[in-house]
Amino acid sequence: MDTKQDFFTRKKEESGIVLNAVQQEAVKQTEGPLLLLASPGSGKTTTIIMRIGYLIEEKGVSPARIKAITFSRAAAADMKDRFRKLFPNLLPVDFSTIHSLAFELVRVFFRRNNAPFLLIEGEAGPYHKKKILRNVYKAIHGEKITEDQLEELQTYISYIKNKMIPPAKWGKVATSVPEAARILKEYEAFKKQGTRQLLLDFDDMLTHANEILRRDPDLLRMYQGRYDYVLTDESQDTSMVQHAIVEKLVRRHRNLCVVADDDQSIYSWRGAEPSYLLNFKKVYPDAKILFMEQNYRSSQEVVTAANLFIKRNKHRYDKNMFTENPPAGPIRFVRLPDYKYQAKYLAQNIAASENFSEIAVLYRNNMSSIALINEFDREGIPFYIKDTDNRFFSHWVVQDILNVMRLTFTDKRADILAQVHSKLDGYITKQQMEAVKGIRNNQSVFDNLIQYAHLKDYQVQKVREVKETLREMRGMPPLDAIHVIRGRLGYEKALENMCKRLGFRKDPLIGILNTLEEIADTLSTMEEFAARLQHLAQILKTAKGNKGRHAVTLSTFHSSKGLEFEKVYMIDLVEGIIPGDDEKENDLLMEESVRLFYVAMTRAKKSLEMVSYEKRDGTRTMDSPFVAAVKEIVNNVEKAAKTKPDMAVARIGKKTVSIPYNPNAMKDASAFVAGKKIRHRVFGHGEIVEINGNTMAIRFEKRTVKLSIPTCIEKGLLEEAGR
Repeated sequence: MDTKQDFFTRKKEESGIVLNAVQQEAVKQTEGPLLLLASPGSGKTTTIIMRIGYLIEEKGVSPARIKAITFSRAAAADMKDRFRKLFPNLLPVDFSTIHSLAFELVRVFFRRNNAPFLLIEGEAGPYHKKKILRNVYKAIHGEKITEDQLEELQTYISYIKNKMIPPAKWGKVATSVPEAARILKEYEAFKKQGTRQLLLDFDDMLTHANEILRRDPDLLRMYQGRYDYVLTDESQDTSMVQHAIVEKLVRRHRNLCVVADDDQSIYSWRGAEPSYLLNFKKVYPDAKILFMEQNYRSSQEVVTAANLFIKRNKHRYDKNMFTENPPAGPIRFVRLPDYKYQAKYLAQNIAASENFSEIAVLYRNNMSSIALINEFDREGIPFYIKDTDNRFFSHWVVQDILNVMRLTFTDKRADILAQVHSKLDGYITKQQMEAVKGIRNNQSVFDNLIQYAHLKDYQVQKVREVKETLREMRGMPPLDAIHVIRGRLGYEKALENMCKRLGFRKDPLIGILNTLEEIADTLSTMEEFAARLQHLAQILKTAKGNKGRHAVTLSTFHSSKGLEFEKVYMIDLVEGIIPGDDEKENDLLMEESVRLFYVAMTRAKKSLEMVSYEKRDGTRTMDSPFVAAVKEIVNNVEKAAKTKPDMAVARIGKKTVSIPYNPNAMKDASAFVAGKKIRHRVFGHGEIVEINGNTMAIRFEKRTVKLSIPTCIEKGLLEEAGR
């Protein structure tokens, strides 16, 4: 009896799991390099777990000899749990992130060499990454780095290390942080020489691990000898240095299974290398490539639209995602008259739902969540925030607005004015501000400026105007107050000038002001406004605790990957957001934007709604071209369904042949397996003898022909021989 078949039969009886033909082939393909390209909802995790179980139960491999590398700690924990449930009687397998593996390797190396080191991630202890970077920035520029700049600087550093870019080329990597290459150089120097021990960040663990494996043959042999089978998951998000580590680990046995989907690669900005998958056969010429294209998650409407949408990208494997799930209703397109109605529209539609946990609202930028949080809280809709690293309420623009409002209550606080004086229409210099900071005479700070700061005549008039404007603002509703701050007090003009001077993007800062106005709307006093901001900040902190509860999920497109929901709203679908303005000028960035949109689409099981608006902040907006593309796809599919063709057209060699429409045609890609007897509409009876990705070889009576599987499905060229 075929023991391989026994494995799948046994698992079906034990757990009810049934694998399709491609999944089974992936499980059985244990030796040598394998690239498993898994479309969204194709049962990737189940296939991985079954493959590991097959290695142990059928091939007799010790669990300790298997290494499974995942993208995140959460994914590693999930796989451990699922493996334990499917194979409760087997010893555990080593599931971990690449960073965990690298850290273990680095720790062994430094202990062997008696070299002390310290991990500087987090914000505890005398040395941590952010503190060092803040100090280096201030030493170079003479002023504090903003939180936005700090985040961008960390992304810049991580990108360089994951791409393994040499120091001579650091200055060529695009960033808006001034002198970023010099900051990185001094940051690296401090880590090596600034203390008595070597300081390492997360990305250093990867670069050091790669160098250790390259330079230390003993450690290389030790780790190569530890595992006989290595599997990497979500490999489309793997960087060059991570690929390099894995290549060295498997060099001896080459038993590597890479599970990925090039169509879901969305992290190039932090060093992911999707082109590595496209060049997989250059690294592993004997690699087997399999396509898991059947989607078990989504409705026919979602799968068809997403499959055709992603084909606009050129740098990809030509896959054809399909599903046998039934229809569930058309994709909906909603275009609101104005952005300000979006959060209200969503709240009103979601409030009547019975199962909040099966609803997700997805957006490109974290900023979009603030208006939703505000409106959902007002409507009493519980929600879970996937991305809690949202610094909106501590952002300096928010703090500026609050500080100006504080000055309307008391203008005697020089320390408050010192935070915002450069952004108000008073032309007060830093030196003049310093002249009055120490004065404690219980007088207006503006009067002190006029009396003690040696102002010029034009400054005196401006300072008096600012003082008078602040006096007039007392008791003003917060929405009106923000309008005055932006306009008469010159705050928005100051932001524009600052952005030009420092190279900041203006739109995100203006977006913060607009969001503050949305929160201020309907509030009566500035005290209520300040309290509302505190309330929302607290909600944001606690919202992560709603995971798994009766709550709507709010998530960025990026963080939604791997999730699924009955109903998905994709919002803010306008030009400039998705795709961004910079992405339209770069083909590779544009393709990543397409992939990001595709990832969001494929989170929906049954219902998908795309939301845009005609104008925002008084300016007309254009729908995202991706929305237009999906609309066109949906319309074309509906037309085709109404006028189903009686004839298909196929190209056979140099001839074009008309073929009658065949209702019995094979439409399931997983049905195309070696050994299958088929009948071709032109060549007649034959047998599939080989499958290689999207191509198959079929032996007919007179010759063997190579055909494209997607083309055969599209044209209805093949049917099973017994039909």
